[in-house]
Amino acid sequence: MTTMLGLSLAGRSVVFIGGGAVATRRVGRFLDEGAVVTVVAPLLDDRMRVLVDEGQVSWVPRTATPEDVADAWLVHAATAVPSVDAAVAAWCERARVFCVNTSDGAHGSARLTAETRAGDVVVAVASDAGVDPRRAGRLRDAIGAALREGTLPLRRRRKALGRVDLVGGGPGPADLMTVRGRRLLAEADVVIADRLGPTDVLAELDPDVDVIDVGKQPGHHPVPQEAINALLVAHAKAGKRVVRLKGGDPFVYGRGGEEVAACLAAGVPVDVVPGLTSAVSVPQAAGIPVTHRGVSAGVHVANGQGELSSATRAALADDATTAVFLMGVAALPRIVAAARDAGAPADRPVAIVERGHTPTQRTTWTTLVDAERDAASAGVSNPAVIVVGDVAASGLLLPDAAVVTGSGDPSR
Repeated sequence: MTTMLGLSLAGRSVVFIGGGAVATRRVGRFLDEGAVVTVVAPLLDDRMRVLVDEGQVSWVPRTATPEDVADAWLVHAATAVPSVDAAVAAWCERARVFCVNTSDGAHGSARLTAETRAGDVVVAVASDAGVDPRRAGRLRDAIGAALREGTLPLRRRRKALGRVDLVGGGPGPADLMTVRGRRLLAEADVVIADRLGPTDVLAELDPDVDVIDVGKQPGHHPVPQEAINALLVAHAKAGKRVVRLKGGDPFVYGRGGEEVAACLAAGVPVDVVPGLTSAVSVPQAAGIPVTHRGVSAGVHVANGQGELSSATRAALADDATTAVFLMGVAALPRIVAAARDAGAPADRPVAIVERGHTPTQRTTWTTLVDAERDAASAGVSNPAVIVVGDVAASGLLLPDAAVVTGSGDPSR
C-alpha cells in the first residue's frame, strides 16, 4: 500500500547518489521546487556537469558512503548498479531517510510520481501494485490533456485571493482558444463576457458560475466601460476568480489596457491571456493572408468607428500594404472616400468578411469603386472585417465553403 503525500522540499537537502542520465532527467524537478541538491558520484553526465558549472547543483566527486545520506531529507539512488542502489536504500532505512531506488522502485521507501500541472493544481499518478511507470505516464498525459481543455473541475472551493484574468477568446470557435484561456475559464467564479468570441463555452461552466453579459453592439453600449471596470474590481475584491472573456485579443481594440489599469489602480492582481485577433484570423478564414511575399509587405489595422488617421490614409494608398478595418461596416463610405482621396486606384481589391469562422461566414469580394454598391446589395452587416489591398483579390486559399458575392469575385 502506497500513501501519496505532497512534500515540500524547498530549502531542504536532496542527495543524488549517481550523476548519470536518469539523475539528470529527474534533477530539474527538485531544482524547480527549490531543493538544495547535492550529487555524489565519481563521474557526471554532461548535462549534469552544466548544472554544476552553473552553481545549481553541488558535486562530491567520489563514490558514496553512509555519511552522505545522514542529513538528507530525501535520497535519489541512480548509480545503474542494482547492488549499490540497494546498499544506499539500506543506509537510508537505518537513517530514517526516504529513498528513491531507481534500480528497484517497488522496494524503495519513496517513489517519484508522474505529474501534470494546471496553474496551481498538481496531479500525481503512481502505481500501488508494483511499478509501471509507462502506465502511470500515459494516465498522467490523459489527465493533463483534460486539464488543459478545461473539462475537469478546477474551481476553488475555499476562499482565496481574488484576481482578474483578461482572456482573449479569438474569433469564436472554442478550439481556437488558448489552452491557458480554457483552463482559466474552468477555474472562474465569475465570467464577464462580450457579445462576440467563444460564447458557446459558457454553457460548459458550472451552473453556479456567475456569467455577466456586457456585450456591446454598434451604437449600443448597455454597460459602459467604467461600469465594466468596476465589476471586475468589485468581484475580485470579494475573493472571486474573475475571467473577462473577450472576442479576439484583449489588447487589439478590446479596451483591455483600460481594464488592466483599473485593476492595478485598485490593487487587484491581473493578467492577460492573448487571443487570435480577428484582424488576422477572420481574413484567414476567407483565404486571405494579410501579408504575402510579392503582394503585401505589411499590414495596417484600424478601428472603422474612429477617425481615419493620416497613417491609415497612407496605408490605403500604399500598394504594398494591407489595410484591415474592424467594426467598419457603417464607415465603409468614409473608408472608400479616404482611399480615393489618398490616391488609391479605383480597382483596388476589397473583401468584406462577415461572421468569420462561423457556419454563416460570408465574403463579399469587390473593389473600391464598387464596394458601397456591392455591400448594400449583399446586405453586409456586423460583425465583419474589411480588407483593402491586393491580397483581397488573390483568392490564394479560398475555402470551398465560403459564400462569394460581389463584382470582385477572385474566382472569376
